[in-house]
Amino acid sequence: MSPIKHNPLFDIDKVCELYSKKDGVTISYVCTSALGDENFARDIFYRETPHPQFGNRYFALFYNIEGDVMITNADDIENKTFGFVNDDDGNFQYSEHRHAFKSFKNGNMIDGGRAYIKHSGDVVYGQIRNGMFNLQSNCD
Repeated sequence: MSPIKHNPLFDIDKVCELYSKKDGVTISYVCTSALGDENFARDIFYRETPHPQFGNRYFALFYNIEGDVMITNADDIENKTFGFVNDDDGNFQYSEHRHAFKSFKNGNMIDGGRAYIKHSGDVVYGQIRNGMFNLQSNCD
């Protein structure tokens, strides 16, 4: 399978280090995605054990309309489907949100985030389980 190219909003290494130290558990970056049909994405992170106060294993960081950093529960990301197409370098790319249209010289394109999946070229579908993408190799 091709590697997945992400477009994070934050410095994910710093975020993982900060929250791993703060929470005393390993935090890993998962993806950058909307959680529904929004037109903005969030950086989504994972911890193996549920947060002791809030009970979630995924959390998301994003900027609100005023530019403030916000955090939210992102456990619903495991219920979302992602579509991936190959970019010109052979990486898998996905649309992060409803208006994140991506097209490549090879004729492939992807759009729609978690709201819908519109594509040209072969698409591979995947979902997140236990902090990692599980991709299906079948194409339309």
